Amino acid sequence: MTTRHDEIANALENVQDRVLVAARNAGRRVDEITLIAVTKTYPVSDVAILRQLGVENFAENRDAEGAMKSKEVPGTWHFQGQIQSNKLNSIATWADVVHSLDDMRHVLRLDRAVPKGKKISVFIQVSLDESPHRGGVEALGLAPLAQSILESTNLQLKGLMAVAPLGENPESAFARLALIHSDFCQQFPQSTSLSAGMSNDFETAIAYGATHLRIGSSILGSRMDLL
Repeated sequence: MTTRHDEIANALENVQDRVLVAARNAGRRVDEITLIAVTKTYPVSDVAILRQLGVENFAENRDAEGAMKSKEVPGTWHFQGQIQSNKLNSIATWADVVHSLDDMRHVLRLDRAVPKGKKISVFIQVSLDESPHRGGVEALGLAPLAQSILESTNLQLKGLMAVAPLGENPESAFARLALIHSDFCQQFPQSTSLSAGMSNDFETAIAYGATHLRIGSSILGSRMDLL
Protein backbone atom coordinates (compact mmCIF):
# COMPACT_ATOMS: atom_id res chain seq x y z
CA MET A 1 0.00 0.00 0.00
CA THR A 2 1.37 3.41 -1.01
CA THR A 3 1.73 5.78 1.92
CA ARG A 4 1.32 9.54 1.82
CA HIS A 5 5.08 9.82 2.35
CA ASP A 6 5.67 7.69 -0.74
CA GLU A 7 3.21 9.71 -2.82
CA ILE A 8 4.86 12.99 -1.94
CA ALA A 9 8.38 11.59 -2.33
CA ASN A 10 7.63 10.25 -5.83
CA ALA A 11 5.94 13.47 -6.95
CA LEU A 12 8.74 15.62 -5.55
CA GLU A 13 11.39 13.54 -7.30
CA ASN A 14 9.48 13.87 -10.58
CA VAL A 15 9.30 17.65 -10.25
CA GLN A 16 12.98 17.89 -9.32
CA ASP A 17 13.89 15.81 -12.38
CA ARG A 18 11.79 18.07 -14.61
CA VAL A 19 13.43 21.16 -13.14
CA LEU A 20 16.85 19.67 -13.84
CA VAL A 21 15.98 18.88 -17.47
CA ALA A 22 14.41 22.31 -18.03
CA ALA A 23 17.45 24.04 -16.56
CA ARG A 24 19.83 22.06 -18.77
CA ASN A 25 17.70 22.78 -21.85
CA ALA A 26 17.89 26.48 -21.02
CA GLY A 27 21.67 26.35 -20.50
CA ARG A 28 21.27 27.14 -16.81
CA ARG A 29 22.54 25.65 -13.56
CA VAL A 30 19.92 23.93 -11.47
CA ASP A 31 21.51 25.32 -8.28
CA GLU A 32 20.39 28.83 -9.26
CA ILE A 33 16.74 27.74 -9.11
CA THR A 34 14.84 27.60 -5.80
CA LEU A 35 11.93 25.19 -5.55
CA ILE A 36 9.22 26.46 -3.22
CA ALA A 37 6.52 24.00 -2.14
CA VAL A 38 3.16 25.77 -2.01
CA THR A 39 1.37 24.14 0.90
CA LYS A 40 -1.87 26.15 1.00
CA THR A 41 -4.89 24.04 2.03
CA TYR A 42 -2.69 20.98 2.64
CA PRO A 43 -2.28 19.65 6.20
CA VAL A 44 0.78 20.40 8.26
CA SER A 45 1.59 16.69 8.17
CA ASP A 46 2.32 17.07 4.44
CA VAL A 47 4.66 19.97 5.19
CA ALA A 48 6.46 17.82 7.75
CA ILE A 49 6.91 15.07 5.14
CA LEU A 50 8.37 17.57 2.69
CA ARG A 51 10.80 18.77 5.35
CA GLN A 52 11.87 15.18 5.97
CA LEU A 53 12.49 14.87 2.22
CA GLY A 54 14.84 17.86 2.29
CA VAL A 55 12.53 20.67 1.17
CA GLU A 56 13.37 23.90 2.97
CA ASN A 57 11.17 26.50 1.22
CA PHE A 58 7.42 26.64 1.77
CA ALA A 59 4.77 29.12 0.61
CA GLU A 60 1.34 30.08 1.85
CA ASN A 61 -1.35 32.35 0.42
CA ARG A 62 -3.13 32.93 3.69
CA ASP A 63 -1.64 34.48 6.78
CA ALA A 64 -3.39 32.21 9.27
CA GLU A 65 -2.11 29.03 7.61
CA GLY A 66 1.39 30.39 7.30
CA ALA A 67 1.49 31.49 10.93
CA MET A 68 0.33 28.06 12.12
CA LYS A 69 2.45 25.86 9.86
CA SER A 70 5.64 27.87 10.29
CA LYS A 71 5.47 27.22 14.03
CA GLU A 72 5.24 23.49 13.41
CA VAL A 73 7.80 23.04 10.61
CA PRO A 74 11.09 24.95 10.42
CA GLY A 75 12.20 26.33 7.08
CA THR A 76 12.18 29.42 4.92
CA TRP A 77 8.58 30.59 4.73
CA HIS A 78 7.20 32.61 1.83
CA PHE A 79 3.98 34.62 1.68
CA GLN A 80 2.65 34.76 -1.89
CA GLY A 81 -0.99 35.84 -1.58
CA GLN A 82 -2.61 39.18 -2.15
CA ILE A 83 -1.80 41.36 0.84
CA GLN A 84 -4.44 42.69 3.19
CA SER A 85 -3.31 45.65 5.26
CA ASN A 86 -4.73 44.22 8.48
CA LYS A 87 -2.62 41.06 8.07
CA LEU A 88 0.76 42.74 7.63
CA ASN A 89 1.69 42.72 11.32
CA SER A 90 1.14 38.99 11.48
CA ILE A 91 2.80 38.23 8.13
CA ALA A 92 5.90 40.08 9.33
CA THR A 93 6.26 37.70 12.29
CA TRP A 94 6.46 34.44 10.31
CA ALA A 95 7.31 35.18 6.66
CA ASP A 96 10.94 35.31 5.61
CA VAL A 97 10.07 36.27 2.03
CA VAL A 98 7.08 38.17 0.60
CA HIS A 99 6.37 37.67 -3.09
CA SER A 100 3.42 39.93 -3.66
CA LEU A 101 4.18 43.55 -2.75
CA ASP A 102 2.36 45.86 -5.17
CA ASP A 103 1.31 48.81 -3.03
CA MET A 104 3.48 51.61 -1.65
CA ARG A 105 1.43 51.70 1.55
CA HIS A 106 2.16 48.03 2.16
CA VAL A 107 5.90 48.61 1.80
CA LEU A 108 5.83 51.20 4.55
CA ARG A 109 3.57 49.21 6.87
CA LEU A 110 5.47 45.96 6.40
CA ASP A 111 8.76 47.69 7.10
CA ARG A 112 7.42 49.04 10.39
CA ALA A 113 5.96 45.64 11.35
CA VAL A 114 9.15 43.58 10.96
CA PRO A 115 10.34 42.37 14.39
CA LYS A 116 13.62 43.74 15.69
CA GLY A 117 16.63 41.90 14.34
CA LYS A 118 14.79 40.43 11.36
CA LYS A 119 14.95 41.23 7.66
CA ILE A 120 12.34 40.24 5.07
CA SER A 121 13.21 39.69 1.41
CA VAL A 122 10.58 41.01 -0.97
CA PHE A 123 9.55 40.59 -4.57
CA ILE A 124 7.49 43.25 -6.31
CA GLN A 125 4.54 41.68 -8.10
CA VAL A 126 4.27 42.91 -11.67
CA SER A 127 0.96 42.63 -13.51
CA LEU A 128 0.96 40.83 -16.85
CA ASP A 129 -2.75 41.29 -17.50
CA GLU A 130 -5.69 43.54 -16.74
CA SER A 131 -7.30 41.41 -14.03
CA PRO A 132 -7.71 43.28 -10.73
CA HIS A 133 -8.03 39.94 -8.93
CA ARG A 134 -4.50 38.73 -9.69
CA GLY A 135 -2.69 41.67 -8.11
CA GLY A 136 0.43 43.37 -9.38
CA VAL A 137 1.62 46.75 -10.56
CA GLU A 138 2.16 47.92 -14.12
CA ALA A 139 5.76 47.94 -15.34
CA LEU A 140 5.91 51.75 -15.22
CA GLY A 141 5.09 51.67 -11.51
CA LEU A 142 7.90 49.33 -10.50
CA ALA A 143 10.67 51.88 -9.96
CA PRO A 144 8.95 53.95 -7.24
CA LEU A 145 8.11 50.79 -5.30
CA ALA A 146 11.64 49.48 -5.66
CA GLN A 147 13.10 52.77 -4.46
CA SER A 148 10.82 52.72 -1.44
CA ILE A 149 12.00 49.21 -0.56
CA LEU A 150 15.64 50.23 -0.91
CA GLU A 151 15.03 53.14 1.43
CA SER A 152 13.35 50.93 4.04
CA THR A 153 15.08 49.64 7.16
CA ASN A 154 13.95 46.03 7.35
CA LEU A 155 13.12 45.03 3.76
CA GLN A 156 15.51 43.73 1.12
CA LEU A 157 14.66 43.98 -2.57
CA LYS A 158 15.00 40.56 -4.18
CA GLY A 159 13.38 40.98 -7.60
CA LEU A 160 10.08 40.63 -9.43
CA MET A 161 7.22 38.16 -9.23
CA ALA A 162 4.44 37.48 -11.73
CA VAL A 163 1.67 35.04 -12.58
CA ALA A 164 1.02 34.11 -16.19
CA PRO A 165 -2.45 35.40 -17.20
CA LEU A 166 -5.22 32.84 -17.53
CA GLY A 167 -5.84 31.96 -21.15
CA GLU A 168 -2.51 33.30 -22.41
CA ASN A 169 0.28 31.10 -23.70
CA PRO A 170 2.81 30.99 -20.82
CA GLU A 171 5.67 31.41 -23.30
CA SER A 172 4.45 34.81 -24.46
CA ALA A 173 3.69 35.89 -20.88
CA PHE A 174 7.09 34.89 -19.54
CA ALA A 175 8.90 36.31 -22.56
CA ARG A 176 7.26 39.64 -21.74
CA LEU A 177 8.18 39.24 -18.08
CA ALA A 178 11.82 38.52 -18.97
CA LEU A 179 12.04 41.80 -20.86
CA ILE A 180 10.48 43.71 -17.96
CA HIS A 181 12.88 42.06 -15.53
CA SER A 182 15.88 42.79 -17.74
CA ASP A 183 14.98 46.49 -17.89
CA PHE A 184 14.31 46.52 -14.15
CA CYS A 185 17.73 45.00 -13.37
CA GLN A 186 19.46 47.73 -15.32
CA GLN A 187 18.06 50.24 -12.86
CA PHE A 188 18.16 47.97 -9.79
CA PRO A 189 21.05 45.54 -10.36
CA GLN A 190 20.61 43.82 -7.01
CA SER A 191 17.14 42.55 -8.02
CA THR A 192 18.31 39.53 -10.00
CA SER A 193 15.69 37.08 -8.67
CA LEU A 194 12.54 36.28 -10.63
CA SER A 195 9.64 34.45 -8.98
CA ALA A 196 7.61 32.84 -11.76
CA GLY A 197 6.29 29.45 -12.69
CA MET A 198 3.75 27.16 -11.07
CA SER A 199 2.74 23.54 -11.57
CA ASN A 200 1.39 24.03 -15.08
CA ASP A 201 4.10 26.28 -16.49
CA PHE A 202 7.31 26.10 -14.47
CA GLU A 203 9.39 24.59 -17.25
CA THR A 204 8.55 27.52 -19.51
CA ALA A 205 9.32 29.92 -16.67
CA ILE A 206 12.77 28.36 -16.27
CA ALA A 207 13.45 28.93 -19.96
CA TYR A 208 12.77 32.64 -19.43
CA GLY A 209 14.92 33.11 -16.36
CA ALA A 210 12.80 32.18 -13.33
CA THR A 211 14.91 31.70 -10.22
CA HIS A 212 12.07 30.85 -7.81
CA LEU A 213 9.34 28.33 -8.69
CA ARG A 214 6.11 28.17 -6.68
CA ILE A 215 4.78 24.63 -7.06
CA GLY A 216 1.88 23.04 -5.21
CA SER A 217 -0.31 20.43 -6.91
CA SER A 218 2.48 18.80 -8.92
CA ILE A 219 4.11 17.90 -5.59
CA LEU A 220 1.17 17.46 -3.23
CA GLY A 221 -1.57 16.41 -5.66
CA SER A 222 -5.09 17.67 -6.06
CA ARG A 223 -6.63 18.87 -2.80
CA MET A 224 -9.85 17.03 -3.75
CA ASP A 225 -7.95 13.73 -3.80
CA LEU A 226 -7.27 14.14 -0.09
CA LEU A 227 -10.89 14.70 0.94
